[in-house]
Amino acid sequence: MVSNTNKISNSEYDDLLSNAFKDTNIKEKSIISGTIVSIENDIVTIDVGLKSEGRIPINEFSRPGHKAEINVGDKTEVYIENLDNSNGETSLSREKAVKQKAWHELQESFTNNAVVTGTPFNRVKGGMSVDLNGVTAFLPGSQIDSRQVVKDTKELLNKPIELIILKMDKFRGNIVVSRKAITENELKEQRKELLDKIEEGSIIEGKVKNLTDYGAFIDLGGIDGLVHVTDISWTKINNPSEILELNQNIKVKVLKFDEELSRLSLGIKQLTTNPWDSVNEDIKVNEVIQAKISNISDNQVNVIIKESYDGTISLNELTWLKKPPHPSKIINLNDLIEVKVLEIDDDRKKIICSLRQMRDNPWIKLNDTYKINDSFETEIVNIVDFGIFVKVQDEIDGMVHVSDLSWDEKECSTMLKNFKKNDKIKVKILDINVDKERISLGIKHLNSDPVQDFLDKNPIKSKVTGKISEVDEKGIKVEIDKSKKIYGYIKKINLSKDKNEQKTDRFAIDENVDSVIVSIDLKNKNFKSIYKRT
Repeated sequence: MVSNTNKISNSEYDDLLSNAFKDTNIKEKSIISGTIVSIENDIVTIDVGLKSEGRIPINEFSRPGHKAEINVGDKTEVYIENLDNSNGETSLSREKAVKQKAWHELQESFTNNAVVTGTPFNRVKGGMSVDLNGVTAFLPGSQIDSRQVVKDTKELLNKPIELIILKMDKFRGNIVVSRKAITENELKEQRKELLDKIEEGSIIEGKVKNLTDYGAFIDLGGIDGLVHVTDISWTKINNPSEILELNQNIKVKVLKFDEELSRLSLGIKQLTTNPWDSVNEDIKVNEVIQAKISNISDNQVNVIIKESYDGTISLNELTWLKKPPHPSKIINLNDLIEVKVLEIDDDRKKIICSLRQMRDNPWIKLNDTYKINDSFETEIVNIVDFGIFVKVQDEIDGMVHVSDLSWDEKECSTMLKNFKKNDKIKVKILDINVDKERISLGIKHLNSDPVQDFLDKNPIKSKVTGKISEVDEKGIKVEIDKSKKIYGYIKKINLSKDKNEQKTDRFAIDENVDSVIVSIDLKNKNFKSIYKRT
């Protein structure tokens, strides 16, 4: 604090005058002790025992980021610039006195590689400005800490820290300091002490320094070790971050120590007993047990059992559905579910489980609900190139083949393209095979076969009348029933017994002809006829 007393008393001043010339060895460019006689308008007046006093700006008495703490009557060292300048005054500098003295002390510390104490007072490009007893030094960002990159240097401001001087250039006024050098020395000592004690099987406490996909690096104080992801937990984990956090204090066990390379392989799970040593006592085949979903993939679901064992549920064991959906449609990550134990695989350290066997097989009781030729309304659950799958009941889907969509095969592909998932449709049961867990359905069978209906009314050798729809060199096509799209075909040889009358060009499109049905092509739904002129 600056004193409220701005001037020295008359008696004190007389004493100073009487001693003004006692020291006749005062020289320019030297450091001398003086007394503060006044503080006015940010100017400090100093008496150094000469015929005139010197004046120094008050800011030379403050350290960076702090106010000056001086009072009238205080003794202080100053640097004599000039004993008698052009104004007849003594030119003094507090700043040069501090720097010159500090440089001398810092030079000794630099020569002896001794630790100095500095206070960072400003963040600058590439590092920080540090006050070393009145001298400004530069602390590069790379020299702040050896253990980690300090992202926010603000926390170091205005706090004394120990440093080592790396470089001094008095001519240019440059000083470079390092905090890292001290921490490295500390780390070397810690490292040596740790290596003397360490051996395979040792249990050490450390801090999580870094997390990667393949493991966690642990700072043991002077040396780092790696815990591989497979040595973190007895159960499978996808990433160490599922269990560990940065800067977390944790105990680890030394699994392997390469003394030559100072390389440490560490383990966390090895601090506990391997649960697979007693798995057959803990878990039984066919036992129903609770499990937690730990991972979902396209082909299987991974679970954790009793927080100690890895388990799997294959796609086929998730549901009774013949074509199961993606597992994510059935269960969710971190769900707690009950499963049935099917197998304990000691070699792969896996417990094979089933979710579907927690429910009765729905196919066993299907015949109690549905019979062949039953029809019912349902919805489309999937569409494929060869047909559609529809819901029959929970966990049972049935298929309608593309050929069973319409009696007119030309319409089948068009109908398939127009269907959409979740469309409501009506189907008829064609076949139920419980052993093969298959149910066949049809849509066209909801209506009778128009060709069969026509054949029932017009058996073979019946006379029919139709209209010619096509004519080619091999015969003529006749439309027998337009509404039901029933056609007949008369080959050239059946147009007449007389070869001269077998020419097709004597028939015209839309001409009515009478013929006799001689056979039927059920595959192509065509009647073969013999022409009979009326």
